[in-house]
Amino acid sequence: MSQLIELSAFEIAEKIRRGETCAVDVLVAHLDHIRRVDGCPGALNGDPAREPDQVHAFITLTAERAQAQAQAVDAKIAAGQDPGPLAGVPLTVKDIFCVDGTPSTAASKILANFIAPYTATSVERMEQAGALVLGKVNLDEFTFGSSNESSAFQPAPRNPWDTSRVPGGSSGGSAASVAAYESPLSLGTDTAGSIRQPAAFCGVVGLKPTYGRVSRYGLIAFGSSLDCPGPLTRNVTDAALMLKVIAGPDPRDATAATVPVPDYLAELEKGVKGLRIGLSPEYFEITYFNAENGQFETQPVPALMKNAVLDAAQRLAGLGAEIVENVAMPHTRYGIPTYFVISRVEAASNLHRFDGVKYGYRTPAQPQDLRAMYRQSRGEAFGLQPKLRILMGMYVSAAQYSEQYYNRSLRVRSLIRRDFDEAFDQVDLLLTPTTPTAAFPVGGLYGDSVLMQYADQFTVPGNHAGIPGISIPAGMDSEGLPIGIQLLGPDFSEDVILRASRSYEIATQSEAWRQARPAALA
Repeated sequence: MSQLIELSAFEIAEKIRRGETCAVDVLVAHLDHIRRVDGCPGALNGDPAREPDQVHAFITLTAERAQAQAQAVDAKIAAGQDPGPLAGVPLTVKDIFCVDGTPSTAASKILANFIAPYTATSVERMEQAGALVLGKVNLDEFTFGSSNESSAFQPAPRNPWDTSRVPGGSSGGSAASVAAYESPLSLGTDTAGSIRQPAAFCGVVGLKPTYGRVSRYGLIAFGSSLDCPGPLTRNVTDAALMLKVIAGPDPRDATAATVPVPDYLAELEKGVKGLRIGLSPEYFEITYFNAENGQFETQPVPALMKNAVLDAAQRLAGLGAEIVENVAMPHTRYGIPTYFVISRVEAASNLHRFDGVKYGYRTPAQPQDLRAMYRQSRGEAFGLQPKLRILMGMYVSAAQYSEQYYNRSLRVRSLIRRDFDEAFDQVDLLLTPTTPTAAFPVGGLYGDSVLMQYADQFTVPGNHAGIPGISIPAGMDSEGLPIGIQLLGPDFSEDVILRASRSYEIATQSEAWRQARPAALA
């Protein structure tokens, strides 16, 4: 494997600025590596079982765009100009973001022929900072899923550590591309854990910023009150670097926060001395609804997951943090049911724009009238998951049911937010598992929407509350699969979250699992 592939984003940018390498060479090295490990890109009507030992992160490779960007970076260096903080750093983009002149598909047949006429703010800022856009990576259709298996573009991405396992979702293509060293950076989105969960499954860093910290302009929406763009990287420093570039107000997005953006890199090495880090018993158990008896039931998380959190707490305590136990989070158990309702109402609303009239797929049949054209176009082009979300969203928001389901869910969401507000009166951060398990087998849960959703049990409360959270690697299970731990903080505390994550990263640098590499690289 080329040494250029193994460099972090921070190291690549530094070497290019110092003239030790050039952006074109970095690009060539990454494209060569992609050709070796990625296999065929996802395609409509593709074979899900094709090349089972390859990663399949991409839907579209944009090599020509990246080549032009690399040449522009090298020209700026030659002219003595500032090429930007991400000079020559390769980037993959989850194909839920519009990027001008590229297919922007949302991994759905209904947008398979859509060429975006503009670029999302977060991607635009990365390009302006000197990043090279390698291509658009795969995802669950319209981000609806936790395994990447619902994509209309097959083969779907596979976990680089074990290609018989899922990479997580919906940002599975992003996490897989970073874990497989196809790119040091990827831009994903998090609606219920869709950055943090695949980051945990693939052994990378995934940061969900505070809602509004990063503009949603140009993001094809799923749940407009929940969606958060954010970085996936192989280390904490790169996550801080990338967040600094994409964060900040945007006049094109009324929900983008106007809070000043700190220098996350400058804060990164300040350590955890004096920080109060909380542990909550509600995050050491899985709570699920038993449809047979109508009751909530609980079971403890696997010992490996709990021990990873306790070990991290011990290490952080050794660095000067104060560990506060038994932080009550009583409404955590309602996070998934609440998400089932709110997200599906918002999804149904957002999916109405895909009607076969303005852009995207239109049925080749000759319908009798406009309504028939709507029905046939949507029926032929939407996959199972969008259809399920439309039906459920319409049902729970109907006048006769909205008080029973939707309005009640909004009230529970407020209680989840209150839990965090009260917790952060006691502590600076919460430390939890990211997921209840390591990556599950391909086909292991797909088709069971309820079980699939519970992969997000520990991440979705942060989306309800709008707070930032990060997943960082924390070891391996007995089968050599990565596991992750999560840090959550109050609004706009990304600097503190990154500091604590960096401290843990340094404290575990000599651990044997840090030296392991995904099997797909062999």
